[in-house]
Amino acid sequence: MGTLLSQPELHGAPVRFVGDLINRGPDSLGTLRLLISLGTRAKVVLGNHDLHLLAVAAGVRKPGRRDTLDSILAAPDRDVLIEWIRHQPLALLENGFLLVHAGVLPQWTVEQVMELAAGVEKALRGPNWKSAIVSMFGNAPAAWNDKLEGADRLRVTVNALTRLRFCTPAGEMEFASKGSLENRPAGFLPWFDVPDRKSADTTIVCGHWSAIGLLLRPNLMSIDTGCVWGSKLTAVQMAPDPQVRRVVQVDCQEVGLLGQSIHAGD
Repeated sequence: MGTLLSQPELHGAPVRFVGDLINRGPDSLGTLRLLISLGTRAKVVLGNHDLHLLAVAAGVRKPGRRDTLDSILAAPDRDVLIEWIRHQPLALLENGFLLVHAGVLPQWTVEQVMELAAGVEKALRGPNWKSAIVSMFGNAPAAWNDKLEGADRLRVTVNALTRLRFCTPAGEMEFASKGSLENRPAGFLPWFDVPDRKSADTTIVCGHWSAIGLLLRPNLMSIDTGCVWGSKLTAVQMAPDPQVRRVVQVDCQEVGLLGQSIHAGD
């Protein structure tokens, strides 16, 4: 992403990041410090790896074998970094674009997405965030219900916004499949292809699903192009007219530093 930011056409432009901010390359600490250094120029939404870091920092999850979190956890400014992460949103609504890391359940309106995300954000920012984050991990319940409360409500919200790929038309989530659109499990659809999805009239920008590559539709910008796997790092101009959404890509080697980003142009 340093290469993208140094491009003359992007220098000084506002940028929006759709997570994972860290743990998708060898220099998670440097990446995090770069994001923070951008100040008000940058806005982010948290991904599943970012929440994983918070859980590891809180002592409620163990680091994974491939994690690149040690440098953050051992940094002299660790507390400042963790504080910054846990005060970032899970969803952003800006200029007609809804930004999330993974997806949105078909029953949710955009207004519900923002309300549910705010509930998780309040828990993460509160004094009891370490105990609250424990309840955000797990696969059940796998579907939304308006009567959900407490930990179940938080967990379904987190799973949809940071882990969702496939779901049923009724909104039941499936977490095992990570492949292409053609290799979907029986009875499941990509979340953005569910008929009558209530958020379909808003352009949703997301990452998370590197197996499908860059997918641009009038109401969808899915921009994880597998930088960490040696493919490309992708930025897309957030223009209301789909015909002028300029794409900028940088070739990556075996790993990349920033999961995904987008250029928030006029």
